[in-house]
Amino acid sequence: MFAVLLASYVINAMDRQLFPLLAADVRREYGFSLPRIGLLSTIFTLGMAVAGLPTSHLLARFSRKAVLQTGIAIFSAGTALTVVSHGFLDMLTYRAITGIGEAMELTALLAIAANYFTRYRAVAFGSVNFCFATGAIIGPVLGGVILSAHRNWRLPMILFGLLGALAMILIALAVKPWFSETRDNSHGPHDLAGAPKLLNLNTALLTSMSLIGGLVIYGYLGMYPTFLREGLHYTPAAAGAVVGAFGLGALGSVAGGWLGDHFSPRYVLGLAFLGAAALGYLLFHTSAFAVQLALSFAWGFIVSGTIYVNLAGYHVKAVRSSLAGPASGIFVTSLYGSAALGGYLMGWIVGHGSWARAGEVQLTALSLIGGMLSLALRSDQMSL
Repeated sequence: MFAVLLASYVINAMDRQLFPLLAADVRREYGFSLPRIGLLSTIFTLGMAVAGLPTSHLLARFSRKAVLQTGIAIFSAGTALTVVSHGFLDMLTYRAITGIGEAMELTALLAIAANYFTRYRAVAFGSVNFCFATGAIIGPVLGGVILSAHRNWRLPMILFGLLGALAMILIALAVKPWFSETRDNSHGPHDLAGAPKLLNLNTALLTSMSLIGGLVIYGYLGMYPTFLREGLHYTPAAAGAVVGAFGLGALGSVAGGWLGDHFSPRYVLGLAFLGAAALGYLLFHTSAFAVQLALSFAWGFIVSGTIYVNLAGYHVKAVRSSLAGPASGIFVTSLYGSAALGGYLMGWIVGHGSWARAGEVQLTALSLIGGMLSLALRSDQMSL
């Protein structure tokens, strides 16, 4: 049953990674500026930020399965409607709507994982991100092949939107309430670990790092494919292959989650942010195809497979298990709230400088700040 839910998240990730690959073609047809196409690539994260905390309240009133299926329906509809856009504002609306649906699915999925796999939460979250990585491989590669063959950016959008309907049917048939609605009612030492309220030092630090993480991760995800196609003049298929390498690296999410379950958050996040700073510089200072493949792979493991997974896991571990749902909502809202501006900010820096400068400022400098913040985390106050 967990595998079926994870498969639905693969489709979610395919949609999320598809539009940035198609952005150059959309920009050419509509005449959008670079900052505008960057905003379109990441605006779905605003929908995720807006819907994160409200979804936590929905989970308290409705079944997780129902909330998750509703989320799939919303993001699939938004994906399909993107192809009928007449201009910037309605396309912006449809892309933001996809984020609302994605937030509902992700928050429900994290709540299911946190309550069922209580002893291995970071690994369970790593499994969720492993499926994001799988979609991040399939989406750009399949989208690049379809685009190269048919020269029509609308076709893959319609196809991926229809896949969501298939996922809803599979979930309705396969996932039973005893799994999806499990509650962690432990009252032992595990439940006493972590802060008794959401307002605490670790949560405040993790929220700050999530805000930084959103700008770093989605600066890359939103604009890196455009850099490959417009800055390095890669073909759609070549750009799809390089972006797909990011997904291959993110397949290490389970290993990244294992690190988070076994080592101090200071070391795990501190070293990961330091690695992201170095990679962020290198990504925009080289043009060789093989080097870009290797760097994109490493970025996927360090940033998506380690930083993202453990920010999600540590948000939950920072509080008692009864607050797992609201803690997941804070993670989704903070990371994806800043991510909504990730593409726009990077496009703005490029317009006023260069791709290299954008990498130095948005990926390298911000990652260094995130690493410094991680040194103040108190692991003795977490449910590790």
